[in-house]
Amino acid sequence: MGVLRAELGDFSSVACLKAIITGIEDALGDKATAIALIAAGRARGRQVVQQQQLERELPLQDLCSKVAAVLGKDGTRLLILHKMEKIDGGYRTYATDTVCSAGEPEQGSERKCAFTLGVLQGVLESVYGGRFRGRHTESVLRGSEFDIFEYELIIR
Repeated sequence: MGVLRAELGDFSSVACLKAIITGIEDALGDKATAIALIAAGRARGRQVVQQQQLERELPLQDLCSKVAAVLGKDGTRLLILHKMEKIDGGYRTYATDTVCSAGEPEQGSERKCAFTLGVLQGVLESVYGGRFRGRHTESVLRGSEFDIFEYELIIR
């Protein structure tokens, strides 16, 4: 894709992204913002699959390592993706250091990682087909070791 900005490069601050998210929440409310962020994330996930030319039906371990590289420390820095696994009826992903959790109180925040959930959902939908319903089931902000996202297949 090349450099997106001539002088400042491809990356912006987490503080600015969080200000966008909280500003949208203030304007639209939590539910409408979550719907929009999940949709935006799904589009970004599809874009990642297309840009990286990831194969349909790629083995899950291979998909995880490729997505982890693109979205992790040496990529866009959205998250650290530790693991993806097949579960009954769908998939589960394990992440830390998500952009959504940045700057939140260490414990007790009710923040959901809607954009991050959507990105991984878009990746899974593009590679494995179908439509998934994603849920943020465990959070580092509420005592878990990982942000865990579960994706249930709803349409094949």
